[in-house]
Amino acid sequence: MTEINKLKIFNDPIYGFITIPNALIYDLIQHPYFQRLRRISQMGLSYLVYPGANHTRFHHALGCMHIMQKAVETLRFKGVTISTDEENALYIAILLHDIGHGPFSHAMEKSIVEDVHHEAISLLFMNQLNVEFEGKLSLAIQVFKEDYPRKFMLQLISSQLDMDRMDYLKRDSFYSGVAEGNVNSERLIQMMNVVDDVLVIEEKGIYSVEKFLMSRRLMYWQVYLHKTSLVAEIILTKILKRAKILTQNGIVLPCSEPLLFFMKNKIIFETFNSKNLELFSQLDDFDIISALKSWQNHDDYILSTLSKMIINRDLLKIKVSNEKISKDELQLLKERFSLENNITIPETNYFIFKGKIKTQAYSKEAEPIRILRKDKSIEDIVDVSDQLNLKSLSRLVTKYYICFPKQLV
Repeated sequence: MTEINKLKIFNDPIYGFITIPNALIYDLIQHPYFQRLRRISQMGLSYLVYPGANHTRFHHALGCMHIMQKAVETLRFKGVTISTDEENALYIAILLHDIGHGPFSHAMEKSIVEDVHHEAISLLFMNQLNVEFEGKLSLAIQVFKEDYPRKFMLQLISSQLDMDRMDYLKRDSFYSGVAEGNVNSERLIQMMNVVDDVLVIEEKGIYSVEKFLMSRRLMYWQVYLHKTSLVAEIILTKILKRAKILTQNGIVLPCSEPLLFFMKNKIIFETFNSKNLELFSQLDDFDIISALKSWQNHDDYILSTLSKMIINRDLLKIKVSNEKISKDELQLLKERFSLENNITIPETNYFIFKGKIKTQAYSKEAEPIRILRKDKSIEDIVDVSDQLNLKSLSRLVTKYYICFPKQLV
């Protein structure tokens, strides 16, 4: 009987060759839970704006694991003790950090499953895998849950300068074609060190950190919060909510069995059992697109009209402003649309609505990015940097939007 070679390599357009470090990692990648990430888009509906943005969570997870390998190599070279078990825990935790994402990444969190964050579902998947792999993920889960005493390990997975952000900025920049987001992850990793089990960046890496934070700001406003991507994701959320209401009122909608289950049942974190997890693991982007293609011909005006918007990329008009949108403006649009399309005022909420978006490139309240000075003192990047823009990047920026059908322009 021939033994399968599990030390494979992937050819990645960002980093070149990515190696699988051991057989356990190979088996996790091969698991159906992880393979599902090939069918979950990394940037949701952003491909409606940036046609090249069709990469998946699978790409991203492998990229994160690759740069985690580089980080471990760098820290060991600088004398940081990392055991083989700790190294493996880092690879597993970063590989599986996004495994709980639903179709189109974030839309499911606000519609099909009731306010269950993808990180909570990731942890449920990790616990289930830990049972299947006879406890080999226990340390990774400890690190992921912040239960492990070595703080730098969590910082490598989840912080303001982690492997996740380093990969998604570089990867999303590459696939979207937005060059402003391209960060020098190699340089940032080379500048990493650990002092008292806390992650620091050596002083000569200050400019690389400044560029990283500036790139993050530009990517948020130019790509992640692009108004067309924003309105498309909101429309998708409203479609799923409408489908759920219709289903729970006894109207049969054509869709896959897993999607039908989540539309029929109110699933919150407390009721997210292993059976629900198995059904969730069968959901991906294809379930949603297939459903939308069927629903665009449905008798329900709201469901069919919104579904056509996504399928044909004929979206609602969206206007973004620095000023709050008045209720009067919104009400006038609703009354007019209600009259023209013979629907009730409450039903116009699917087509006419307002909201706000906010982002902060760097938070002073969160875990700071620490700079290790040449005199061995440690300071927050904002206090060390002579870049005035960096102080403004720590300010929360809020913008307001209004969405409405184009015929009301």
